[in-house]
This record gives sequence, C-alpha cells and structure tokens, in this order.
Amino acid sequence: MRFQGECFRAHDPNWAWSPLSGAGAALKGRRFNWPGLETLYLSRTFNTVFREVSGGFAHRLTPQVLCSYDVDCDDIADLRTDSDRAALGVDLSDLSCPWGNALIAGREPESWSVVRRLRAAGHAGILVPSFANGATADDQNLVLWRWGPNLPYKVVVYDPTRRLPRNPQSRT
Repeated sequence: MRFQGECFRAHDPNWAWSPLSGAGAALKGRRFNWPGLETLYLSRTFNTVFREVSGGFAHRLTPQVLCSYDVDCDDIADLRTDSDRAALGVDLSDLSCPWGNALIAGREPESWSVVRRLRAAGHAGILVPSFANGATADDQNLVLWRWGPNLPYKVVVYDPTRRLPRNPQSRT
C-alpha cells in the first residue's frame, strides 16, 4: 500500500540535528530491526508518540525533541488488522513478541523473521498497531526500512523555521 500522511517522532535531544536518522535503532536493534539495520520509527498521533516514549507507564519523561514528518511512501505492508495480517501470513503474536526479553536471552525475536520476509518481498516498511502499555486501536506506528527525500519513499521533517540544529555542535 501507499502511505501518505503526517507522522510524529520523539527522540533524544542529542540527535535533534539528525531527525531523519535511523542510526539509533541500528545500534542494538529493536522490535522491528536487528543491529545494523537503520530503521525509522514513526507514530501516527501525538498520543502514540508519548505512549511509545514512556512505554505507556505513568512516569516523568526525559527531555525529547518532538518532530512532525510528511510521509509519502510506497510498498508499505499494512499489518493493523487480522485480515491485513492474514493476507500477508503474519501472526500478531510474532509482532507483539517480548523482543527485549529475547535479546537479553541471546535469542532472535520472532518479529525479526517477519521483517526479513517482508523486506525480501520488497516492502519498505510496515504500518502496525502500537504494542506500548495502554495502547488502543487508535495507536499505530509506521516503521520504515527505506526512506529518503524523494518518492517513492519520501519522508521530510517539518521544520519551516529551521529551528532544528544543523550539526552535532550547533544549537540552531
């Protein structure tokens, strides 16, 4: 499917100069990427961003930079509903697996096998429900393995007043 819309991301202020980077996710791996695979994790709403950043738990948030992104990407696998997942042969349990526990135990999370298969089939990313604590059906994420400034995988950070730093040493 083609996804067109606005998405959001909250990230570490130390990376505010590189809001389109997937390098942080590539450091150790996450639910939908293994170490070395740069991945851009975006949320469909502000509420989802905050659930994801806090893990859905009620505690104080560390400082974050919240950015808005304009997205126009082809080849997205829609995994939000049972019928969408069934059409692609994906089990919800594989997506929602306790990936952190698997990594701690030295095992590969089940979600990574889904990612391998979908990437091999030509998908640039996935549209998935959020698995953060307290997430509802309205909480959804867009996870991208291919993105850039141009179609068919266009992602642009919204910064019309150029407030984001331009390099690691700058503040504006």
